[in-house]
Amino acid sequence: MGRRLRSSGRVIDGVIVLDKPLGWTSNHAVQRVKRLFQCRKVGHTGTLDQRATGVLPLCLGEATKFSQFSLNANKTYEVGVQLGVATDTGDTDGSVIAEKPVPALDRSTIENVLDSFRGEIDQVPSMYSAIKHDGQRLYKLARQGLEVERAARRITIHRNELQQFDGSSFELLVECTKGTYIRTLVADIGDALGCGAHVSKLDRLRVGHFAKEDCVTFKQLLEAKKNDLHETFLRPVSAMVEGWFDIKLPRPTAYLVRQGQAVSAPPCSPTRGWVKLLEERGNGEFTFLGIGEIENGRVAPRRLVASIHSPSH
Repeated sequence: MGRRLRSSGRVIDGVIVLDKPLGWTSNHAVQRVKRLFQCRKVGHTGTLDQRATGVLPLCLGEATKFSQFSLNANKTYEVGVQLGVATDTGDTDGSVIAEKPVPALDRSTIENVLDSFRGEIDQVPSMYSAIKHDGQRLYKLARQGLEVERAARRITIHRNELQQFDGSSFELLVECTKGTYIRTLVADIGDALGCGAHVSKLDRLRVGHFAKEDCVTFKQLLEAKKNDLHETFLRPVSAMVEGWFDIKLPRPTAYLVRQGQAVSAPPCSPTRGWVKLLEERGNGEFTFLGIGEIENGRVAPRRLVASIHSPSH
């Protein structure tokens, strides 16, 4: 965790894994955390619906350089599904567009349908998604009563498990790739069951290696700030690439890397792929330098941080 003073204000580097509350947009969460930490730069790692709760990693300062790795990561959700009612938005905020009686269902019937929504599938995004069409967000067009043609996208549903079922509603545990729209998934499942459905609850349990148990609530941050302890919840920038293979660079080698040069990869390094770069600081300590890519026995810098005082774990 580092802090630098500039004429335009404080710069703080790190990651806050926020448990986003119900009713907040992702941008609202960004602005609230930005004001609380009084920092210059904060960004999120992918939009979480206003009606959703759960894991929302927020990148402060230098951590924003690595936000794409959470954006591209798999996500895990706990999803509440209400049968018999379809809405235009696919959740409880929308207007009802169809109501049908719920047929007599059992777990076996639902499982058979869920099986067709596992693995690689094509999904047509909702008009209430944030995808842009001719420079405008689809949800803005939808609010104007407009509908445009959307191309299907290939996504992967790694897990789609039935957790609870009470006849007219059930809960799913869904693990999926980036670009998956849970509201669309639930609407499609409802159509396959013949009665329609919408999302009644959406809680994100995991983004990549960030899990719900890693989260802090905004209320906790506010309480901690009263005693100037809110920065204790700030994870180092390197948390964005936690679990990557470490390449420890002596100072002279790290200097070359900072100049943009590729250097020989140490023995026992991976033969190719992304790695975490650590720079020697003396006394056997290393600090996070950035990320690199190994190819043909050499590691080339891909994204480096400015000088920060952040733990290298």
